[in-house]
Amino acid sequence: MELEVRFSAGKPKFIQIYESIRQEILIGTLQTDTQLPAKRTLAAQLNVSVITVQQAYDQLASEGYIYSIERQGYFVAALLEEWHEKESLTGELPAKQQAFIPAYNFKNGQVDAQSFPYKQWLPIYRETLKCLSPQNAPWQGEESLRRAIAQYLATARGLSCSEQQIFIFSGFQQQFMNCILFFKNGTMGMEEPGFIRAKSILQQLERPYQLIPIDENGCQVPECPLSCLYTTPAHQFPNGQIMPIQRRIELLNWAKQNQSVIIEDDYDSEFRYTGHPIPTLANLDRLQHVIYFGTFSKTLIPSLRISYIVLPVHFVQPFEEFNKHSKSTVSKVDQQTLAEFMRKDLYSKHVAKMRVLYRKKRARLLESIKSYLGPDFQVKGEEAGLHVVLELPNGMTEDAVIAKAEQHGILLDRVSVLYERQKPAHQIMLGYGEPSLDEIEQGIKKLAEIL
Repeated sequence: MELEVRFSAGKPKFIQIYESIRQEILIGTLQTDTQLPAKRTLAAQLNVSVITVQQAYDQLASEGYIYSIERQGYFVAALLEEWHEKESLTGELPAKQQAFIPAYNFKNGQVDAQSFPYKQWLPIYRETLKCLSPQNAPWQGEESLRRAIAQYLATARGLSCSEQQIFIFSGFQQQFMNCILFFKNGTMGMEEPGFIRAKSILQQLERPYQLIPIDENGCQVPECPLSCLYTTPAHQFPNGQIMPIQRRIELLNWAKQNQSVIIEDDYDSEFRYTGHPIPTLANLDRLQHVIYFGTFSKTLIPSLRISYIVLPVHFVQPFEEFNKHSKSTVSKVDQQTLAEFMRKDLYSKHVAKMRVLYRKKRARLLESIKSYLGPDFQVKGEEAGLHVVLELPNGMTEDAVIAKAEQHGILLDRVSVLYERQKPAHQIMLGYGEPSLDEIEQGIKKLAEIL
């Protein structure tokens, strides 16, 4: 038998011999139990050393493509199933569209990345790298960061807790999924409309949930017992209601009477523009029936991927036991950098700075809507957060406005996807975190022109 190998530069010859024989086996040219040329014979045929052939045969044998019989030579091994290598099927996949770079990005969930405190952050990050130990961060999160978060919550949100009650996660989806798996049974309550990623996780886990309507005071009190209720009281997503104290007390009484758990997602509470900050449900409840969700995605940048939960004391040990084989998914260096950033009071100063900036952006957005779009376009949910919902006038639909805006380089968000029942067709969402003050005005002016 002669084996033909066409050598090319840039790759060791034994690898090329190995690949050539392997290919012949996979496509069926070399069948099971076929004897391969002796090492010296093949070396002479290919004008290479015996050692080169030996290396190729050794690699084929180690991967199970051939076997050897003492004093007889090498033979093609039998594969577990008939196998014929086919051409790559990747060509059958639809080509991904190139990323669309908008002129004006009003998508929700974006922040002003230009205002990230690089000057203060980078020296701390570099110093942390120098002293970084090789071990992973503890599953619960770096103690220094959990302690800093506890101190911040006590000052900024009036929420008293210890670092033992705080667990660090890499974003909402991970922590919400972990909590849902922890509370194994029962039906969840979800705001309607509400956060689409939360509903998506419940659907993926095939967990039953009940839609709880929203009114002018935010999430209504459920009419039946539920194991858990997810709510956004500080700034209802997406409609923006700020839950008044009476409704908060009613929800807490419901949770106590039914021995239910409330997950309070405080996703953008730092940015409230009228009045004083409203106490958290967790603070009113003294962390008995409320699990508090916090994040750094809105105050710093989403790509940092650091969020946290605060558990009632009686859940801490069972939660630790439930996750005893888990490992932290959050960068240790990022955790330690953030902890030092907070310890030096740089975080509080940064939040105060961003609150001033986003207040200006909010004012520019509202002024621009009034000036260019006029009174037929009604705004709701403007008292807090980084987005508003815009009610479209008669004759305009969400689909038409979003499609037309995108044609002119303006990205907007749908509101209808956040509803499961009675989807509105005449609302859009405007996020004002990313665009500059001038871009906000020019973007709304452009939107008015095309509409």
